[in-house]
Amino acid sequence: MIVRTGIGQDSHRFLPVETSKPCIIAGLIFEHTPGFNANSDGDIVFHAICNAISSLSGVLILGNIADELCLKDGITDSEVYLLEAIKTLGAQKVTHVSITLEGKKPKFKDRIQAMRENIARVMQIEVSQVGITATSGEGLTDFGCGEGVQCFAIVTTCQPTPLSP
Repeated sequence: MIVRTGIGQDSHRFLPVETSKPCIIAGLIFEHTPGFNANSDGDIVFHAICNAISSLSGVLILGNIADELCLKDGITDSEVYLLEAIKTLGAQKVTHVSITLEGKKPKFKDRIQAMRENIARVMQIEVSQVGITATSGEGLTDFGCGEGVQCFAIVTTCQPTPLSP
């Protein structure tokens, strides 16, 4: 069995408070928080997972496939980008996804389980295969000061070893 691990990161700055664009994180809408400054919905969790998958598959999703879907076809839903990323894994099967979020807002604590469930649903894995931690950042970075949110994702896969003749 071949085990691989990919890491990905994404971050976005918030739009002004007056914006009508929703804040979407892990496919969930976070009320009372402005949306992200991004061409797409700006879902930092799905984007970070896409980047982790790109590091496993060698196929650039964000900046390539997602840009074409967004700019050419008008598709701004990051779940679509993640589903495209998963296709690039071939025989690799996702065994675990680990997420860490940094941001003063929104408050993540009460939504962690729902985020885990939605990531598991999209990736067709069990909720027990998704871990999420979050920190406020304590004001040490722009994210910790409430300017945006940063996400790191680690995706672990396994692939059966081909039998030798």
